[in-house]
Amino acid sequence: MTRQRATSLEPMLDEIARLAGPLAAPADLQALADAVGRDRFVCVGEASHGTSEYYRWRAELSRLLIERHGFTWIGVEGDWPDCWRINQWVRGLDEQDLDAVGVLEEFERWPTWMWANREVADFLDRLRTWNLDRAPEARVGFYGLDVYSLWDSLREVIRWLEQHAPTAVETAMEAWQCFVPFREDPHQYARYSRLVPETCEADVAHLLSEVRNRARDPGLGDGATLAAVQNAEVAAGAERYYRAMVRGDRSSWNVRDHHMADTIERLAGHLGPASKGLVWEHNTHIGDARATDMARAGMVNVGQLLRERHADDGVALVGLAGHRGSVVAASAWGAPERSLPVPPARPGSCEDVLHTALGAPAVIAFPDDRSGPWLAAELGHRAIGVVYSPAREAGNYVPTRMGGRYDALLWFEETRALRPLHHEPPPREPEYETEPWGV
Repeated sequence: MTRQRATSLEPMLDEIARLAGPLAAPADLQALADAVGRDRFVCVGEASHGTSEYYRWRAELSRLLIERHGFTWIGVEGDWPDCWRINQWVRGLDEQDLDAVGVLEEFERWPTWMWANREVADFLDRLRTWNLDRAPEARVGFYGLDVYSLWDSLREVIRWLEQHAPTAVETAMEAWQCFVPFREDPHQYARYSRLVPETCEADVAHLLSEVRNRARDPGLGDGATLAAVQNAEVAAGAERYYRAMVRGDRSSWNVRDHHMADTIERLAGHLGPASKGLVWEHNTHIGDARATDMARAGMVNVGQLLRERHADDGVALVGLAGHRGSVVAASAWGAPERSLPVPPARPGSCEDVLHTALGAPAVIAFPDDRSGPWLAAELGHRAIGVVYSPAREAGNYVPTRMGGRYDALLWFEETRALRPLHHEPPPREPEYETEPWGV
């Protein structure tokens, strides 16, 4: 580092050093958990969908919030039908002959590794043990917030109607038949919707209205009804999403994030005013878009929407970031996953500054005054998706004001790729001991 650069960075480095605390054991998260535990919604991010440390430490923070601050549900960047099966298992309601690995093996839609991995399996096994020691109404749920599961959600709606409202099955079958020619390929439907004015929009809108009306029956106010309504919402949201996606602009992003934020609203409403939710998504979804260049492109995200809608309830946004290591990702959409290297952060990026300031994992809780030289600066902040090329790092940095985007940050110097479901866990490292639940 040149002397001139060191001098210009000095105020930032001083601010980071002043705010940071060590992150070597789960107990180091306790102060952060106490600070955000008063909020009704705590969103915890990740800088990639394939990094072990992000998943493990997010799980530890979530454990503290569940145990000591009464958080009652988790909503993740996953499909509703797949996550509903996890919800039923983790709450002791279905598939109790399986362990977490067995339940996660049912994930079939690419990218499967996002949730079907050893880190998630370990967390779910521990959460189920915690749940089974409690009354059914006190058990923590696990729900999918995403919009992609068009055909799976339609199937689930049809099954529910066959049981509870057989006279409405015809409406569901009309929607199903509209999508049949596209052979469960959303890209085929997206291309078709661009070429012709007749789409399936009216069919899924009619279906959603029908399911909403049926769900008002006071005798059907159970979890299965919530799942049916949400599956109908997914079908309608997915149709909008794929129709917007083909236009090639940013509107499909907004459709998706509005859908996820609206799903959070439905969950919070169904579970009641005393419920408290954890949201697990990528930093690009939970870090407030208004503090990035996303806002200049007209994009919103879940973190922004929750802050706007629930300021009085309390919303905390916790980002995660790392300097170097390895990650699970694919070279192209739909391609097999691989463990790829993550090179050291680019000079001048937020990660580069954090590395210079800290050199070790840290918890950084942001103060109320965020006008300091680092919190107020706009720096590139790395974001790795399910498709990643280490050779094209320049495109992975989002201009960000950290103090506006998050309320806290977990920092890691070196990270490792997620472990696959059937990979034996490595020897436990001395700097990280998993604490049992309920201590």
